Amino acid sequence: MTADQKQLQTEVSLADAFQDDFLIGAAVNKRTIVSQSDLLKKHYNSLTAENEMKFESLHPEEHRYTFEEADRISGFASENGMKLRGHTLVWHNQTPDWVFEDGNGGKAGRDLLLDRMKSHIETVVSRYKDTIYCWDVVNEAVTDEGTEWMRPTKWLHGIGEDYIEQAFRFAHAADSQALLFYNDYNECNPGKREKIYFMVKSLLEKGVPVHGIGLQAHWNLYDPSLDQIREAIERYASLGVKLQMTEMDVSMFAFDDRRTDLTEPTAEMMRLQEVRYKQFFELFREYKEVLTSVTFWGAADDYTWLDHFPVRGRKNWPLLFDTDQRPKDAVKTIIGQ
Repeated sequence: MTADQKQLQTEVSLADAFQDDFLIGAAVNKRTIVSQSDLLKKHYNSLTAENEMKFESLHPEEHRYTFEEADRISGFASENGMKLRGHTLVWHNQTPDWVFEDGNGGKAGRDLLLDRMKSHIETVVSRYKDTIYCWDVVNEAVTDEGTEWMRPTKWLHGIGEDYIEQAFRFAHAADSQALLFYNDYNECNPGKREKIYFMVKSLLEKGVPVHGIGLQAHWNLYDPSLDQIREAIERYASLGVKLQMTEMDVSMFAFDDRRTDLTEPTAEMMRLQEVRYKQFFELFREYKEVLTSVTFWGAADDYTWLDHFPVRGRKNWPLLFDTDQRPKDAVKTIIGQ
């Protein structure tokens, strides 16, 4: 570790550096709140449960909830004075099969699905009413390509197009103080951006309590362009909602890059990542009036969901802290702006 890194590690906090701009968050799980505890306490003032608050984790069987791991993360946030984001109430992934079944070998109908959605949202949102300040209510409901705008999920097929509206109304009824977000990836792609914009606009016109849009920000060294990010921010902000970067990381690899030969990032990769992070945070600060939080999908490179995804057997290094939880040069760069 260089002298500059040692000084940075002991003296400068990311959260403090951006305290007048937006929250700095990290996704955590039951293991990382232990293994990365000191790093989290120093540099982050907001947390998101990586998987522990998803439907299958909290509600694996119809009449059984399992809150232990989510409670542990909620307790860690409270004990350390951190904000807590709720993620996520309604998603087509990581939802158990029983939700969509009628118990007699058939598919659950609209009324049964709505009852189950309402009960789940009421139970979960009410439990964390005093600790969770915002929820990703619906996750990834928009198609990536094509003319259809709604992803063909079991929620859509079972309830109909108003399932998104119903989810937001149920969440608002359970906690009228919570900020409610729609969350999605590829959010800066112009085609998908317009679908997300159209959907949220139509919900707002119906008086649905949508307070914000979550831009997942799973980006890489090459995509998306700064212009695309700026255009997305301005397009979404024109709806009068707040924005948050909810799952940010900057992969060392383009999505279609399948190489597996690296055991550590090259110097050029590190340089490009530093440049990208600097550009991103300069842009974020420009929009701090509408951008209220930047959450990374992980705290350091010792644990990232991008290890082995989308390429099995490949390590990735997408975050601001390295595998030893030391700050990369990018941290000094963005703080020193």
